[in-house]
Amino acid sequence: MKLLPCLLPFVWLATAAVAQPAAAPAAIPSKEVQIKAALQAAAPQFRDGAMVYGYDERGQFVVLRPGTNKLICLADDPAMKGFSAACYHQDLEPFMARGRALRKEGKSMKEVFVIREAEVKSGKLPMPTGASTLAVLGATEENYDRTTGEVKGTLRYVIYIPFATSESTGLPLKPEMPGGPWIMDPGTHRAHIMLNPTM
Repeated sequence: MKLLPCLLPFVWLATAAVAQPAAAPAAIPSKEVQIKAALQAAAPQFRDGAMVYGYDERGQFVVLRPGTNKLICLADDPAMKGFSAACYHQDLEPFMARGRALRKEGKSMKEVFVIREAEVKSGKLPMPTGASTLAVLGATEENYDRTTGEVKGTLRYVIYIPFATSESTGLPLKPEMPGGPWIMDPGTHRAHIMLNPTM
């Protein structure tokens, strides 16, 4: 499973694209290509003003483009095989940034979860008070053109609703039909509605 610089979030998430570490370092696409590809994870109405994180020529995680609206996008990690880009509401940035920092320290996914859970409960780490959305665009290596930024992939959505439960939302704990909504990590800081496309 490919892990994005944030969390992914998570994830990063149970929403990250299916991919494996690359056998050899890949060329880093141009800034323009990274931005174009990453923005395909965003709703069209938000693309022009979205902030975009990506990678410089040395492979360092940097801001490729400042934003003017409330959306933040993460470009694909060129060191990983396959393609995975994500866009999320800016209210999730403290959560995402903390995840990136902890993973940079070498923390495991479980450790990241435990640390952020404690920090959210203590008030040290803010989480959105309402629902906030993350969209992840995943594709195979063959469906991502690193020279043009064109991606033929699949979008999946995560709607964060911190500390919500199945009982408080009426959502099942697993999808009841292909592509149906369900709640993951209920009762925790990372409680979220999963919306996976039918494959």
